[in-house]
Amino acid sequence: MKAKLGMSPIAWWNDDLVELSDDVSLEECLRQSRSAGFTGMEKGRRFPDDPEVMLPILRAADVTLCGGWFSGTLVDEELAANKDRIAPMIELFKAVDAPCIVYGEVGRSIQGKREVPLARKPKLSDDEMKAYARKVTEFGEWCAEQGMPLSYHHHMAAVVETEAELDAFMAASGAGIPLLLDAGHLAFAGGDVLRAIDKHHARINHVHVKDIRQAVVDGLDRTKQSFLDAVALGAFTVPGDGSLDFGAIVQRLADHGYEGWFVVEAEQDPKKNPPLKMAQVGHAELMRVMNAAGYTVETQGFPKG
Repeated sequence: MKAKLGMSPIAWWNDDLVELSDDVSLEECLRQSRSAGFTGMEKGRRFPDDPEVMLPILRAADVTLCGGWFSGTLVDEELAANKDRIAPMIELFKAVDAPCIVYGEVGRSIQGKREVPLARKPKLSDDEMKAYARKVTEFGEWCAEQGMPLSYHHHMAAVVETEAELDAFMAASGAGIPLLLDAGHLAFAGGDVLRAIDKHHARINHVHVKDIRQAVVDGLDRTKQSFLDAVALGAFTVPGDGSLDFGAIVQRLADHGYEGWFVVEAEQDPKKNPPLKMAQVGHAELMRVMNAAGYTVETQGFPKG
């Protein structure tokens, strides 16, 4: 089985917490992640939106674009509005041969609102969840028809956060909307990562290997502290530096035949946790567990020729 290892630039620049951003260029970010062994990088705010500009930067860094976040609003807004906003991203991702676009629901979400505590996260009724899941499925099918599959990202402080909400979403949605399995977000929400893999493996097309510091998560007062407070306190980190058993997680994905990208997405203070050092720690741990699970990790970055 083959696997590819990528990173998210959120270790270098945080879109929601400026104080958790390192003053490094896109080129330096790519250089550091590649030197640690990663062959892919998800899109961040310092990436150009023109493929004619992006491709030479990726080629020079020997890195491919392995995904990127789209802020979806389907829980509140119509398909047409989301189609209009994602259309340029689809064309860009096709032009640079990215594997998928990550769909993150921001409608009603409190993930970017530091003043709103975790306990006040939005919740959907059963009927609302069913209608939402059908709508997202239709959107996913349309994006795939345009030539770019989506990957649905369950997320802390959003409408699909808990394991029960993920199960309900998956039950009401269809194969037209694949799943991004994020170990850190599911564990933060109190879910069982291995059980979620067993239940939903057939739909998983992208994986975020985000780790958590369990002591930080357990110490939160969710009636007073927000998702961004948790990030600032160091709730997230890279595999090998946190509390999750990625040997078991990767083995379970291998048992179900998952092949593709494993992306380290670990937002934290770059001054306390230098991104290059964290990238090295994460890559070393992933190589250890990938080898144990029988994966062959691809080492080619930007396609040659």
